[in-house]
Amino acid sequence: MPAKDIYHNAVKNALKKENWYITNDPFILKWGARDLYIDLGAQKLIAAEKSGQKIAVEVKSFIGASPVADLENALGQYILYYDILSRLEPDRRLYLAIRQETYSELFQEPIGKILIENQRLCLLVFDSEREVIREWIP
Repeated sequence: MPAKDIYHNAVKNALKKENWYITNDPFILKWGARDLYIDLGAQKLIAAEKSGQKIAVEVKSFIGASPVADLENALGQYILYYDILSRLEPDRRLYLAIRQETYSELFQEPIGKILIENQRLCLLVFDSEREVIREWIP
């Protein structure tokens, strides 16, 4: 099993603060002979419904030497997880969790904006110190 990202618990706590129930830690995707591990699976029950919103969250720290290399790696992982998850659990939405600083520094410039504009990924932007979610995109 892969090591947890340094912000794993911060995201987990932020989700709990917004009344998400953590269903999987990690969320295991079985595809063929391979097992893949998304950091978290969560569900939020909606009043008067047995089933509610379901998400899977991949946490990325973006603390490497190159933010672009970190983005390339995260995007490749996200696409792989997205394609498999859409077959196994099409009602579960995949999010890439990133720090507020990463969002401000990388996703507010053209290289990150194009990914958001083209709806290539869903982002969960969090404050790592306060352990709260700042924004869901889209």
